Amino acid sequence: MAHLLHLDASARSDSFSRELGAAFVKHWKTAHPDATYTYRDLVADPVTPIDEARVRLATQSSVNGVRGLEAMDEVAAAPELAEAWAATRPLIEQLLAADVLLIGTPMYNFSVPGSLKTWMDRVTLPWLPLAGKSAVILSARGGAYGPGTPREPMDFQEPYLRAYFSALGLEDVEFVHTELTHAPIMPFLAQFRDAHEESRTAALDAVEVLATRVPAENPAA
Repeated sequence: MAHLLHLDASARSDSFSRELGAAFVKHWKTAHPDATYTYRDLVADPVTPIDEARVRLATQSSVNGVRGLEAMDEVAAAPELAEAWAATRPLIEQLLAADVLLIGTPMYNFSVPGSLKTWMDRVTLPWLPLAGKSAVILSARGGAYGPGTPREPMDFQEPYLRAYFSALGLEDVEFVHTELTHAPIMPFLAQFRDAHEESRTAALDAVEVLATRVPAENPAA
């Protein structure tokens, strides 16, 4: 049975990235009525930032050649690592159970918000096996960062996330962006309001298509 893990990272409850995520889930559930779904709001329910013990977990996993949760349990049995592993294991289990990972995220300072980065830092271990899974990244940007725009070189969000997931073996990553989200509220961007609405409409249309096209189950599972 297919399983979707949905993470929201925007600090705004009425954000455009949350709008895209909600639309994807609606279409996903229609296309996959038997699928299961897990949701976490990384702002309302934040992940604990990593500390020295969590960093040592990653180091010891490499030193011991860990390749799975059970082997990691043995490494983390050391008293100084147990608490860090207790905060980490449930999040990794949640991620490994997913066939599709859905992330709704704004662009903050040309990259991802701290809420999402903290989750990434917490779940990432050298042996984390994500090959065969799919990821859908739904982002909202205050300006325009698409191909050919003056700010294209300043998009450190999509390249970063692509590199991150690729390093973990997850190559099936789809991006949908809503751009110029500041145009409706900032007077100096008023001339771009139509462009924003076009971007938003195109993003919502793309999300509907993606929700039915993204593989529902991980063939490697």
